[in-house]
Amino acid sequence: MEQIRRAAVAYYEHLPARNKKLAWKTFKAMDKNGDGQISLLEYVNYLKKNKATDIIHPSIFTALDKDGNGSLDFEEAIVLYYIMKSGRALICKGCDSFLAGAYFSCSQCFFNGDSDSTYEICCACYGGKNYTHHGDAIFCDNYTLLRQSRSVIQQAPIKKRRKVLKSHKKTLLVAEITVGLAGLTVGAADLASKCNCSIM
Repeated sequence: MEQIRRAAVAYYEHLPARNKKLAWKTFKAMDKNGDGQISLLEYVNYLKKNKATDIIHPSIFTALDKDGNGSLDFEEAIVLYYIMKSGRALICKGCDSFLAGAYFSCSQCFFNGDSDSTYEICCACYGGKNYTHHGDAIFCDNYTLLRQSRSVIQQAPIKKRRKVLKSHKKTLLVAEITVGLAGLTVGAADLASKCNCSIM
């Protein structure tokens, strides 16, 4: 979780002033009683109201609560803001816990352009085979998947890459860049077959 905290702080520091104000405004909107802390109930109510149910999972709130006092201060809420903006609210399909560090993804599910769902599991569940997924699944850790996605993208014709970059420059956020470009530059089946996730 410390890596996500550091990324969140760096992300926040580079935000324009208006976005920092938006982060503060979001915090104040969650803090219904105005005590400078977001309780679990305030957290859940705000996220339900804003249809952000993928972040309601209790293990995310627990991970965000760095000091373990049962509530989130603004510093802890910056991490929540980052998770919301970056799409890092991933839950392990094996043990149902928040994926705060390295994790494994099914490359076929990741590159399937016909579906929004992906299949991620923590390192412990992958190593211990504590998951149920399709038999021919090829799993990659998130860093390898990102690097191999870039390699496949670079193989696409330059005109196509430029067109995709130009049209999506304003809408892509943090780690979503690879996902969005990969799905548009080559077919999902072709990309999944090229990404065999060999790290040796």
